[in-house]
Amino acid sequence: MASDSPESLMTLCTDYCLRNLEGTLCYLLDNETLRLHPDVFLPSEICDKLVNEYVELVNADSIFEPHESFFTLFSDPRSTRLARIHLREDVVQDQDLEAIRKQDLIELSLINCEKLTAKSLQTLLSFSHTLVSLSLFGCSNLFYEEENPGGCEDDCLVNPTRQVLVKDFTFEGFSRLRFLNLGRMTEGVNVETLLRPLASLTALDLSGIQLNDVAFLTQWKDSLVSLVLYNMDLSEEHIQVISQLRRLRHLDISRDRLSSYYKFKLTRRVLSLFVDNLVNLSSLDISGHTMLENCTISSIEEKVGQTSIEPSKSSIAPFRDLKRPLQFLGLFETSLCRLTHIPAYKVSGDKNEEQVLNAIEAYTEHRPEITSRAINLLFDIARIERCNQLLRALQLVITALKCHKYDKNIQVTGSAALFYLTNSEYRTEQSVKLRRQVIQVVLNGMESYQEVTVQRNCCLTLCNFSIPEELEFQYRRVNELLLNILNPTRQDESIQRIAVHLCNALVCQVDNDHKEAVGKMGFVMTMLKLIQKKLVDKTCDQVMEFSWSALWNITDETPDNCEMFLNYSGMKLFLECLKEFPEKQELHRNMLGLLGNVAEVKELRPQLMTSQFISVFSNLLESKADGIEVSYNACGVLSHIMFDGPEAWGICEPRREEVVDRMWAAIQSWDINSRRNINYRSFEPILRLLPQGISPVSQHWATWALYNLVSVYPDKYCPLLIKEGGMPLLKEVIKMASARQETKEMARKVIEHCSNFKEENMDTSR
Repeated sequence: MASDSPESLMTLCTDYCLRNLEGTLCYLLDNETLRLHPDVFLPSEICDKLVNEYVELVNADSIFEPHESFFTLFSDPRSTRLARIHLREDVVQDQDLEAIRKQDLIELSLINCEKLTAKSLQTLLSFSHTLVSLSLFGCSNLFYEEENPGGCEDDCLVNPTRQVLVKDFTFEGFSRLRFLNLGRMTEGVNVETLLRPLASLTALDLSGIQLNDVAFLTQWKDSLVSLVLYNMDLSEEHIQVISQLRRLRHLDISRDRLSSYYKFKLTRRVLSLFVDNLVNLSSLDISGHTMLENCTISSIEEKVGQTSIEPSKSSIAPFRDLKRPLQFLGLFETSLCRLTHIPAYKVSGDKNEEQVLNAIEAYTEHRPEITSRAINLLFDIARIERCNQLLRALQLVITALKCHKYDKNIQVTGSAALFYLTNSEYRTEQSVKLRRQVIQVVLNGMESYQEVTVQRNCCLTLCNFSIPEELEFQYRRVNELLLNILNPTRQDESIQRIAVHLCNALVCQVDNDHKEAVGKMGFVMTMLKLIQKKLVDKTCDQVMEFSWSALWNITDETPDNCEMFLNYSGMKLFLECLKEFPEKQELHRNMLGLLGNVAEVKELRPQLMTSQFISVFSNLLESKADGIEVSYNACGVLSHIMFDGPEAWGICEPRREEVVDRMWAAIQSWDINSRRNINYRSFEPILRLLPQGISPVSQHWATWALYNLVSVYPDKYCPLLIKEGGMPLLKEVIKMASARQETKEMARKVIEHCSNFKEENMDTSR
């Protein structure tokens, strides 16, 4: 099982400070700008953690509020020191980098920061004397600056600015730079000129850049140990240059096989050239390549012996000359990954779970197009077979979803995979902490991606959790998201059904504060709108029934929500549903259960006192729908109304006495041993009907309800009745002159049941 150990103290403190900057490290200047307290000095270990965690929170936690002036907190190296920071996507803008320009950064990673422009190139120069590692991956606008063709203020109103490519920037002065990632750099920048000043590069990533001539790479033949040319269309000239880089330990010439413009095909000779010349190679990625010729050993030899990673037994003939097994070999979406003897400790591919997980791990950060297909393979494994590395799989999918929250393919495949990876089959292997991480990333997906498939997958995944218990730490947020899903008048039917089911489960068995909070979010109105639409469509389906059930739950002992139901024409919809769907038993039960909650609120009962409503409730006393439930709930509604006394009966028809007689007849027709489709959290609304003489029939209904529940479900309801003080009230009923004899007899039996239960469960151990 995954560890449930708490986060480190450093992580907890960092998170707390970032969520409470004004109360901890900072104060607000002019109610607007964050300023560090003057007595604060923070070393690089803390500052790096604050910045990197801040970026993570902005990207992954919708509740977290970003601060415009956050990066200005690190503008003065005398009080804050930054060394290694990782920024991504829209979190960082030109002014943010400018704010930290005085810092002596050693490592700066900028990934998909599309808001950065050529202004930030000038800021990068500020770090030139200290930077050792720099990533500019996916910063597509970094080499563009705005130019106003008019050149004067008046023209600015007429002529919009246009983007102009900056061509004169180089890495001149970056004397310590060793690791550089220029992946997916802007087309048109002269890479050779840009890189020429760098004397001692050890790692270079040129992913997605098309270069016809790479001869300039040989200037680093004595220093370059890592070269990534993913999605570069190679040629024989490229291969010859690569083979001269004899110190290479990692070479990646992989490609996305779905890209159609690649002419180059791998051959046995190319692989042999790499093996013979790149003697230090420990990692090679040739994923996505098509082999022009067969470079495997014979099928007979392939099947001999146990699976081996020894080069001498390699199924890929050129790799038999390797001096040692590779640490990593990328073979994803190639036929080679399905061979038996592959000379590598770790292989990415699509043959089995291990290879697929290796692929997700290797490609998540920079290659979402590959990652989404690898996750799709994991989805099939989890759905059809059994996932053997569950915890690793879950963590990898969570990371991918966090990293690419706006990538449709990853959100669709990732959310689908999570549904199968969190189902009951795997539940015992998952810690509370891990399941909370899943919930967070699912809610992120629902929030940031409105695509129907993503929404459906996320809702289905939430159904794998214990509701409301496991979702309570995000209770408000999950309710808001579900209500947003249900708001559109035309919504995908399957999503609507799942979302209403989740809403219903979320308001069942939670405290009243939660219910009131959700009611204020528009829960009651949303459910009534769904009911209204189903009535227009003349459809009584699960959405209709779940909506009434959700209203039943959210109004339980919550007067404000009951009032909302009445104010939003809930009674009108009740009557219309009753008329339109006279045979729908479960619907009737849910509606009457809800009205029982409304009737418990003294201030609202006058709104139920109309001839139409009382006639409907009276007629439902004779209903046999859903066992006794509809009749029982109708009688409950009337019992609370009767409890207000004859003077509150403000209608001529039907007469109060007539309704009372029908209530007695209904109660006497019920089987006391009836099993119930109901769940009481408290007996308080029933108990208040006991010690009174205004309405003996209400008293009898309450006593019958208690007798039935403690008889059929003694383990659950005897302790509840005792705990809530029901026994003295029942004894009082027995003494009352106004109580009917049959009511008194029933009260005695309830007391007897609870007394016997108490004796049987008494602890006699010493």
